[in-house]
Amino acid sequence: MGRPDLSRRRLLAAAGGLTVAGSFGFAALGTGADALASGADTRVRYWNLFSGGDGYNMIAMLDAFREDNPGIDVKDSTLQWGSPFYTKLAMAAAGNRAPDLGVMHMGRVTGFSPGRLLDPWDMRLLAKYGVREADFTPALWKRGVIDGKLYALPLDIHVQLCFYRKDVLKKAGLLGADGRMVPVTSTDEWFDVLKEAKKATKKGLQTLGVHANDQNFMWWFFVAFYTQLGGTYFNDAATEVTFDTDKATEVLEFLRRHVTDGYSTAGAADGEQFINGAPFTWEGNWSVPVFSGAELDYGATPLPPVFGEQATHAESHSFVLPHQSERGGATNEAAHRLAAYVVQHAQQWAAGGHIPAYTPTLSTAAYKKLSPQNEYASAMDHQATEPKVWFAGSTGILAQRVGPIVVSSTMGSAKPDATARRMKGMLTELLASKNPMDGRTAAQGGAVA
Repeated sequence: MGRPDLSRRRLLAAAGGLTVAGSFGFAALGTGADALASGADTRVRYWNLFSGGDGYNMIAMLDAFREDNPGIDVKDSTLQWGSPFYTKLAMAAAGNRAPDLGVMHMGRVTGFSPGRLLDPWDMRLLAKYGVREADFTPALWKRGVIDGKLYALPLDIHVQLCFYRKDVLKKAGLLGADGRMVPVTSTDEWFDVLKEAKKATKKGLQTLGVHANDQNFMWWFFVAFYTQLGGTYFNDAATEVTFDTDKATEVLEFLRRHVTDGYSTAGAADGEQFINGAPFTWEGNWSVPVFSGAELDYGATPLPPVFGEQATHAESHSFVLPHQSERGGATNEAAHRLAAYVVQHAQQWAAGGHIPAYTPTLSTAAYKKLSPQNEYASAMDHQATEPKVWFAGSTGILAQRVGPIVVSSTMGSAKPDATARRMKGMLTELLASKNPMDGRTAAQGGAVA
């Protein structure tokens, strides 16, 4: 089937449902006129969204690839994280000006019109360069498969974690003989831990940072604990909302209690408070370089399984092939080779806190020495992810619409049971809505692995 026409207006609306402010430049696209690197005969144009420590780690990995593969010139461009990145990527693919290789959050792939704006991976080429399905966690690999084809090659799993200060917990009697936080298996145990930790906390500091007024974090934490309860959002056919308001209410009451019982302060600088001595903070694993750089004696574990089952919110950076009408040849093979190389040489990437998706990396002596990464690597086996529908994923419409509703409960402007009903209503509305990229609802395609 041919690729349907995609208007500029539709594409601008599609990339997360946000209005794109400022200029819409194509500066990162390159013209193809600049000279190849000395000794190279093939160029790969690669777009990513990595800044800060992730950016430095990616540059180091690309430099290593260049050294090992002098015949391939990698022209990498870093674009602004979030909706601006996805909008530019969509416009480039629709206008046949796409880079040869790109990065996306796994949760956004379903809504990116695979087969129209994304090309599938050539499994033969991936195998040629050492990447096989057996080297990945099945659930993670399956997330990148749509209509039987792989559209997203996982690079990592990034998760929400419970960071803890060992010095404070030792003072509170909350460290086990192994030097790690005592295990928690229920909400009562968790609040008992917070009660004891608060007694050992310096005056003026909160006990736990939870980003109580942040719609993204509150949504991520909700997803984690709702998954622990076995909650679902839609049926497999994406035709019916299966959201359980009773389970949702239980989670919302749990999240809100951190504020009402005085363990968390809304609007506090959670990361800074942790550095200054707060015993706990819930943050993404990308905070590992920050806390390690501050030379803290700390640990990090997946979010506590307070509802019985282990599950912590997870997303994944993945490599994708933006649509090109004439994809193929040496450049396409070089793009496969580059992605396979980075995935297999993810030790550098793990230093930034991310869990490598390529499972052989986890068994290496070098990875096992990484702390606190070696404490939470098991989180990849207990991933709580958003539903596989077009409006989900990092900075996606689902988080934008439902996240503020969760915050209304955490901040006390709405009761948990009423909030749960509002969430279900929003899910019903979104399920019936059409993907601006292809005009189809979740039930009409793109959600089947």
